[in-house]
Amino acid sequence: MNGEKILVVDDDREITRAIALLLQKEGYTPVCAYDGMQALEQVTDPEIHLLIIDVMMPKLDGLSAVMKIREKRNLPIIVLSAKSEDSDKILGLSMGADDYVTKPFNPMELLARVRSQMRRYNTLGGAHDEAQRGILRTGRLSFDPQTHTLSADGEPVRLTATETKIVALLMENMGRIFPAEEIYRRVWNEEAYAVENTVMVHIRRIREKIELNPKEPEYLKVVWGLGYKMEKLPSH
Repeated sequence: MNGEKILVVDDDREITRAIALLLQKEGYTPVCAYDGMQALEQVTDPEIHLLIIDVMMPKLDGLSAVMKIREKRNLPIIVLSAKSEDSDKILGLSMGADDYVTKPFNPMELLARVRSQMRRYNTLGGAHDEAQRGILRTGRLSFDPQTHTLSADGEPVRLTATETKIVALLMENMGRIFPAEEIYRRVWNEEAYAVENTVMVHIRRIREKIELNPKEPEYLKVVWGLGYKMEKLPSH
């Protein structure tokens, strides 16, 4: 940890201040914003490595801000929300969040989630990644394990950090079926409990980006009752 910048966005200044102090004690450098529009301005700073953002905010709500930010950056995003229903969590994840923490939150849990996301982000960006092998190809898709970039027909596919990790796992093990629980354990680095919806949302988002017809996928296939796999097809 080298004082990485983390952007904290919440219109409740007390909460923002509390999270900033928490992050500071851990050695991070917090930057604060108080609505979605400010978040969009601040996140253009390439030094910002992670975003913690509230859902209910003036000017531009958190989820709308997340969608706009995702068009430009693939940094890890943790959404804060007072709503704890599964449908709210799924909505947050489907709009581009990597993790979802409900208020009131346990400070230690929030820190653990920050550390987990930062660890994954740094691993994805690190040149010393374990995958020192060549480009992986299937049909129209190619994945570079060293730069963690996926291309379709030679054009880069814009993936979030979580989506990239899922693609890497499936591309490096083409043809192998992974249960949702195993995907979750490997990608989120947490024990899996009732995670089918979370994994399914991310799989659906990846399909929308790589498949010509997401409803009839060629590549990212579900094997009913077993899990998901990346199909090995002849390269185009």
